[in-house]
Amino acid sequence: MNKFYHSVYLSEDRCGGCFTCLKRCPTQAIRIHNRKASIIPEFCIDCGECCRHCPHHAKRARRDHLDEFKEDFSYLVALPAPALYSQFNHMEDVNIILSAILLSGFDDVFEVSAGAEVVSMSTRKYIAEHQDQWPLISTACPTIERLIRVRFPNLIPHLLPILPPMEVAAKLARERAMKKTGLSSDEIGIVFISPCPSKVAFLRSPLGLEKSNVDRAIAIKDFYPLLLSHMNEAEKDIKKLSLSGRIGKGWAISGGESVGIDSGEYLAADGIENVIRVLEDLEDEKFEHSLRFVELNACSAGCVGGVLTVENAYLAKTKTTRMTRREAITRPAHELIAKRDLTTFDWSSPITYENVYSLGEDIFESMENMEKVETIRDQLPKLDCGCCGAPTCMALAKDIVMGRENACIEDCIFLETSSDREE
Repeated sequence: MNKFYHSVYLSEDRCGGCFTCLKRCPTQAIRIHNRKASIIPEFCIDCGECCRHCPHHAKRARRDHLDEFKEDFSYLVALPAPALYSQFNHMEDVNIILSAILLSGFDDVFEVSAGAEVVSMSTRKYIAEHQDQWPLISTACPTIERLIRVRFPNLIPHLLPILPPMEVAAKLARERAMKKTGLSSDEIGIVFISPCPSKVAFLRSPLGLEKSNVDRAIAIKDFYPLLLSHMNEAEKDIKKLSLSGRIGKGWAISGGESVGIDSGEYLAADGIENVIRVLEDLEDEKFEHSLRFVELNACSAGCVGGVLTVENAYLAKTKTTRMTRREAITRPAHELIAKRDLTTFDWSSPITYENVYSLGEDIFESMENMEKVETIRDQLPKLDCGCCGAPTCMALAKDIVMGRENACIEDCIFLETSSDREE
């Protein structure tokens, strides 16, 4: 399995070489040469920032499409992300949406928010029993896991070793479908309705487990028109399908997970730039030792801000808050987890540091190359303008030393200008 599989990719024919993505990428994964962008795969964390800001729509997200795979399985189960509910106006009952999902070609539906309530239960227990790991960092957002894995190795021991709600829901949904239908696991297709490319990438290269429990992932924005066409019909025959309450549905927005866990001292941040600042402060131990839990969402406002959604993130956040007020606090699927050991939802494999930014095979080669980098950087103007096609002067210097394609010191337009003036 390719550990650097990515949902985000570049549609080169659309790229205008405008440098917008270069300055927005939080991990310096993008370069511009010959008026075309390229992505360094090992640096990319599928946050979707380039997709969000590209004016030419050249950055895109790979995902599955329902009509391409629905014949591959005998029984299809939809896993709607909690963010899906906030895409509709005046939604009084989420069972209308769940009923419309069945009318759209699925045989069954299982809410990811139900999985979120199970994760909340597991997290409360884990926090109480592992004070030595405080603060524990949520692993619900795959982008955050990927970011920590490549950039903040000292924080890996603080990652909460519990599967994300999507995986827990998929596991429970498959078990329920097998029991209900008598079909084998391979005949049942578990389909996640995703708000972001990060979770799509997680299915192909999961963290914390060897193989994802989810078979396919479709985008909310792709599925939305089909779902909308069945809403009136669903409203005439509403089926009681919801398994979750306020806590599970609240995971759609920033702070919702923390409220559901009710761990006391917690911190919640959203937006990738804010998240990075929090991680830097965590690494520098700037927070009180009483901090128990850290919830981080790469997207602004939480999962409702994912680039595969259709509604404005902050309007969707308001809708979620308003909708969940009418819900019971919690309504977990007790019959599915009764007498079950909650550790069955823990990681089955550890997350390890991926030193993608290394300048050499060992410390000696790295130190030697770092000296070369500093020598080149000293020749550059240190303006970090990005005009050379690398995001910073330091990034250009590293690209040159590491022999990245097309990287050369002559790319710096300020050096070229200075040379012309001297002549």
